[in-house]
Amino acid sequence: MAPSHLPRRHFLATTVAPAAAFGTLGTAGCQSSTRLRDLRFATLSEAQREMDRLASLADREQTAAWTWPATLTHGAQSIRFALTGYPQAKPELFQRTVGRAALQVFAWRGQMSHDLSEPIPGAPALNAQADPHAALAELHQAIDDFHRHTGPLQPHFAYGRLSKADYELAHAMHLANHFAAFDIQPQA
Repeated sequence: MAPSHLPRRHFLATTVAPAAAFGTLGTAGCQSSTRLRDLRFATLSEAQREMDRLASLADREQTAAWTWPATLTHGAQSIRFALTGYPQAKPELFQRTVGRAALQVFAWRGQMSHDLSEPIPGAPALNAQADPHAALAELHQAIDDFHRHTGPLQPHFAYGRLSKADYELAHAMHLANHFAAFDIQPQA
């Protein structure tokens, strides 16, 4: 995500340090007290494999704030909004500075961390009791639609304009962060 011509030290000094000063990086919200697996995806195909593995489990331990179907619906919403437009957006200045810096740090780390109970601003409410099979199919369809999409993508509500490759990475890391709260083994 950092331009290849930008030295790492300069990148860190100009993007990471200011964002860290605003307190936007690191673990947020409920995640600070939630146990998560160390799960990382670089592509949506990797996310789909883990999603199908989790869906096949009869007993899925979780520390997630949302139910499995609500989590799947949230993931589908995020991907669809990249194609159709997010209902609400942060100010453009935020997107170009703090939001962009946060995404760059996530990409550099290979892992996103965000409040796992925070809905997408303006998105329809999540149904905790939704049919898990329908929610799984919805997320698979959203991913397929994203892969087939050849037109322009809409700006992300927090990160602003992204290339398709950057959007795929952002979505993959987003799903990894949510899926990391499922299939948690109880501590001994």
